[in-house]
Amino acid sequence: MNPNEKELLEKTYELAVENNKMLHKIRRAHKRSVFFRFFYWAIIIGVSIGAFYFLEPYIKAVTGAYNGLQTELSNVKSIVNKFPGLR
Repeated sequence: MNPNEKELLEKTYELAVENNKMLHKIRRAHKRSVFFRFFYWAIIIGVSIGAFYFLEPYIKAVTGAYNGLQTELSNVKSIVNKFPGLR
């Protein structure tokens, strides 16, 4: 093997080692990214469920008031319909 071939082979080996290191770093970064993305969505979903659990009594109170208002309005409409002169 002449010196040029040996030098070319050594450079190729160094490039292969460098590429291998970069690929390992990329793989490690990807694994970290997947973990943090899962953690991020778990936090968002958990906070959403917690917020709903905390706000549920208030939501029920508002919907109950709205349903009561609808009932009262239908009662008023039925009373108005009994008097033909009020239309």
